[in-house]
Amino acid sequence: MKIQYKSLIYIALGATLLTACDDFLDVKQSDRVDEDANSYAPEQFVNSTYGMLTEWDYAFSYLGITEILSDNADKGSSPSDTGGDKDQLDNLTFTSSAGSFDAMWTNWYKTIGRATYAIEFTEKYGLTDDAYKNRLVGEAKFLRALHYFWLVRGWGDVPLQHVDYTTRAPKADVYAFIEQDLLDAIEKLPLKNQYQSSDLGRATKGAAQALLSKVYLYEQKWQQSYDMANTVINSGQYSLESDYAVLWRASSENGTESIFEVQARGEAVAHGVQQYTQTQGARGTSGWGWGFNTPSQNLLDAYNAEGDAIRRDATIIFAGETLYDGREVSASVENPMYNEKAYSSANAGADDADKNIRILRLAEIYLIKAEAANELGNTSEALAALNIVRTRVNLPASTAAAGTSLRNAIWKERRLELGFEHDRWFDLVRTGQAQSAMTAAGKNFIVGTHELFPIPYNQLIQTPNMVQNPGY
Repeated sequence: MKIQYKSLIYIALGATLLTACDDFLDVKQSDRVDEDANSYAPEQFVNSTYGMLTEWDYAFSYLGITEILSDNADKGSSPSDTGGDKDQLDNLTFTSSAGSFDAMWTNWYKTIGRATYAIEFTEKYGLTDDAYKNRLVGEAKFLRALHYFWLVRGWGDVPLQHVDYTTRAPKADVYAFIEQDLLDAIEKLPLKNQYQSSDLGRATKGAAQALLSKVYLYEQKWQQSYDMANTVINSGQYSLESDYAVLWRASSENGTESIFEVQARGEAVAHGVQQYTQTQGARGTSGWGWGFNTPSQNLLDAYNAEGDAIRRDATIIFAGETLYDGREVSASVENPMYNEKAYSSANAGADDADKNIRILRLAEIYLIKAEAANELGNTSEALAALNIVRTRVNLPASTAAAGTSLRNAIWKERRLELGFEHDRWFDLVRTGQAQSAMTAAGKNFIVGTHELFPIPYNQLIQTPNMVQNPGY
């Protein structure tokens, strides 16, 4: 059975949050740990860090700042339903007061605070089983690195909580800290096949290696990225699912391609990530959700232009279609398309969806290897890795020439392979495609501003010396 986040103690640790203000300590008093912290076991603190990944923020704010911003998605829902700030995110008219940025900034720093406390508590607790102790520390370091990675991708320079929570550290320093956490985690964590079934879904050595390969990619450390991706691919722990269509279904949870995913399924159906499925479900007659974060015509056109019917039909729910489980989608639902990767067959519209959310999987590691290999001038390796991903969905092998042509082919493949997996916006920014892509999608991308998110207004009120990003 998978680890049950929601049945575990959720611990918010005031001393390690980003600020000391009440806004960032908005948790139930009973969830706080006082001086009797030793009545808890280290594993409970680590589990509480995982638990943050199931919070409501991931069902709405996260969608806004990862997908709705991009050319993959539209706000969806009804025209009059703004979703708080989702209309502003969709139109790139947001300000530092947009609630989605505030929510994720706060969530991610709270999670980092939990991870840091879990590390310190575990190291001092007196565990005599060194392998167990190291594993718990490794899991927490992986989770801390993951959340700093999400922060640095969005905001650039960000505070390193353990150094100074009011001053933004240079991006290079943040990346260096992420790298060290992941290198430490790699040393401490077991392989996927070394976990007991009761610990299915915990961070593994392969997860830390995979994330580090992605971190190196963002830093343009091509050789390190290539080497680490190869380590994951050659580890014998993972292989591609033969059928792309099942990748986001219950049948493939923690499956052969899965490297790290949010565990959302409990002993009973409807026991996981708060409303992730519901907010993105079909809206209106015979619908089951709110209808937000809908696939754009731009994305549909990209699939059709490539002749990529397999990934298109596994990513997009169309009004009037019958889904794989027999559910009929009324032709009169409010929006023409919905996100199929958010769909749960068991409890489509439940508040507390049972949907595992994939964070890292092997196909992306092949594409990381392809991109790094191309930048290193190793065209044959780049094409081989790229075409492994294309072959799985019955597309012809790419014959793109080395350099720019192959680079663009790999970037395009990332969009088609990873659609609605919360990476598109960051890919556009890191590759310098954001302005042209947003213009093609009818959105006004402001160069020099929109590459970074605004520091939330509420944060600046609490820490007025923290410098805002340009243009906000």
